[in-house]
Amino acid sequence: MQAQIAISSDNRNWYLLNASPDLARQIEAFPALQPVARSRETPIAAIVLTSADLDQILGLVLLRESQPLRVYSTPSIRKLLVENNIIFGMLRGQTTWDEIAPGKDFELSSVDGTGSGVRCLPFPLGGKYPYYVGGGLAASLAPCEALLGLQLNASKSGGRIVYMPAAPRVEESWMECLENCDVLLFDGTFWSDDELIQVRGGGPTARQMGHIPLSGHGGSLELLSGLKRPRKLFIHVNNTNPILDEASTEYGQVRDAGWEVAVDGMEFDL
Repeated sequence: MQAQIAISSDNRNWYLLNASPDLARQIEAFPALQPVARSRETPIAAIVLTSADLDQILGLVLLRESQPLRVYSTPSIRKLLVENNIIFGMLRGQTTWDEIAPGKDFELSSVDGTGSGVRCLPFPLGGKYPYYVGGGLAASLAPCEALLGLQLNASKSGGRIVYMPAAPRVEESWMECLENCDVLLFDGTFWSDDELIQVRGGGPTARQMGHIPLSGHGGSLELLSGLKRPRKLFIHVNNTNPILDEASTEYGQVRDAGWEVAVDGMEFDL
């Protein structure tokens, strides 16, 4: 399943980090996200989008007939979806769009303004806009708004989680943020840079697709090896990645390095 994350501070109002293509299945598997009896209203209060990648946005269309929703995104992502995509135009009358900016934190709130007690700090990851965005349009958009990581802070408990389902590289400027979180959910898409080439006999490398590989020199296992405090998990794992096989050497290397491989249905209480 996709890397769909839902967070809540009261177990009543839930906030989605992105909206995956299989969101309907995710809701069916998690009763807390299901509409209340005899009502179409959903406990989903808002959605935060980290990019315009199809894996992160297609679930929005599935929510088009529910109650009004709030969507947080950068101005560039909103423009791509609302102004340049006829399908997402269906959300115009239902959705309140809140513009967010890298480096500026905000409190997650429902469409009626009810605060969550969770503050969100987006930060730029230096990625590119998805391949379906034409070169001319991409050049007109702010590069720092293409791909975000999210740091989420619970006001009451002080718990902190960092969410990075896609990361093209590891920046030194991120390290303090990553070291000080309780849980790190990091891009685990590919084990090696040439993974798809090995499996398919051709295709782009992991880095060309905007994903730092786990292994090898300059891979995420090496560059993040100094992190001591957080619980570290790889998410958004592609089906070609051998770490999905718990009997594999690669899975053993991940575990020996102090990492976990996320599985469907995991819950964290911070």
